[in-house]
Amino acid sequence: MSLPIALVVGIAGGATLLAVAAVLLALWCAARMRARRNRNSDTGSSDPSTLVEWGKGGRSSLAPDLEHQVARQFSLEDLVQATKNFSDTNIIGAGSFGLVYMGLLLDGTVVAIKRRVGAATQVFADEVRLLSEIRHRNIVTLIGYCQEGGLQMLVYEYLPNGSVCGHLYASYGPPDNRKGSATRLEFKQRLSIAIGAAKGLNHLHSLDPPLIHKDFKTNNVLVDENFIAKVADAGLVRLIRGSDDAGPSRGFSNSVYQDPEVQSMTQFSESSDVYSFGVFLLELITGREAASLIPTESREYLAHWVISTDM
Repeated sequence: MSLPIALVVGIAGGATLLAVAAVLLALWCAARMRARRNRNSDTGSSDPSTLVEWGKGGRSSLAPDLEHQVARQFSLEDLVQATKNFSDTNIIGAGSFGLVYMGLLLDGTVVAIKRRVGAATQVFADEVRLLSEIRHRNIVTLIGYCQEGGLQMLVYEYLPNGSVCGHLYASYGPPDNRKGSATRLEFKQRLSIAIGAAKGLNHLHSLDPPLIHKDFKTNNVLVDENFIAKVADAGLVRLIRGSDDAGPSRGFSNSVYQDPEVQSMTQFSESSDVYSFGVFLLELITGREAASLIPTESREYLAHWVISTDM
């Protein structure tokens, strides 16, 4: 599909940034092609250099235990204690799955806990176990889950610097409008984040069968204490909708990150994730939300608008 390439190549202004974006996307597409060729080889494992660097930078970076990759089943009491009874002071975000809490487990591990109302099901438990086996330096690790008390909860590794968008958009505009905890992303950091996010997404696509993210955006790329990028919410769309993506597309909606050729849940593919990655690069380069780049009166798709305009 040509749109993801056109989306990045069409960005005008800032010659250096443009060149870097084009190179990144070219490398990304080449990596996808290699992944397809090697899918029947050792696709599910991280490269050795990646494994050596796991766990650097403090307790919040959880080293993968290669002998114990099965999702841990937490009790409701465990997570109540970890979050001080789900105190409002522990809320660190909210998303499609529900509120997100920071928690401290009894062994001293800091975690992020996503909570929503939902009945316990075996399908949910099975999906979580599969997703917890995905281990890569550039993917947020799903540690475990809990299904008790009419609640469904997911327990992830905690990344102290939050999402890329929290730093990206806060880096622009008058100082009074910036978030006090946000760090302005310098060019080197943006380049590193782009490469890390690409590696994480590529790893998902290299699994057998491939895992399509379906909701890739700056909100779902987190950074640790060393500003290493990690793709978050991999497989979350399936957990929210259930394991059957072939059914009616209830609640399906378009977004600026979504490939305009995708009109239903069944049409998501590696290529549609690449389109979303192109929008991610656009925001990373401009420091602006992609949705704000198109005039409200315009009915053009983002890719078409970028190609036809000078930025």
